[in-house]
Amino acid sequence: MTGVRTMFTLGLSTVLTMTAAGLFAGTSPQHGDEATQRAVAVLVPTKGSKVVGVVTFVKEGAGVRVQGKITGLTPGKHGFHIHEFGDQRSADGKSAGGHFNPSKEKHGGPSGPMRHVGDLGNIEANADGMATIDLMDPMLGFSGERSILGRGLVVHEKADDLTTQPTGDAGGRLAVGIIGIAQPPPAPEK
Repeated sequence: MTGVRTMFTLGLSTVLTMTAAGLFAGTSPQHGDEATQRAVAVLVPTKGSKVVGVVTFVKEGAGVRVQGKITGLTPGKHGFHIHEFGDQRSADGKSAGGHFNPSKEKHGGPSGPMRHVGDLGNIEANADGMATIDLMDPMLGFSGERSILGRGLVVHEKADDLTTQPTGDAGGRLAVGIIGIAQPPPAPEK
């Protein structure tokens, strides 16, 4: 079963990476496409973790709405960040690199005056270990320097304190996803 799960995870990661890299969609992760309106990350657990989830990113006005559900968490707050690489190859999630920070700012909270583009703050899991996410972020984009396409999405073991440099002291990585271009929603039936 572990071998099948590993093959599925690697296969899914490859498809998501190729999609994010634009090999299926004709765009590159750093430059994107002005037409890109939706992205998705499927979170897979790191070694010893049971954390999984799906998070969507939808262009809305001057920002991106981030929504999703993540399960398998301990109750309480967990750091939630976009990391520089969409790379799930290491068992501990460290191949995703550091926080996505193209403008070389200091770490901070999502509404702070200074922050990494990837600083999304914390998610909070309920008593059943599930976190529901619904936030709007004006710093995220699908094209240009702030493009999140092809980047990693990471859930951490501890709360982000929003001040400790450079990571918020959020601890190890429980799950990593790759942010890829999502299939458009189906057209309404006529």
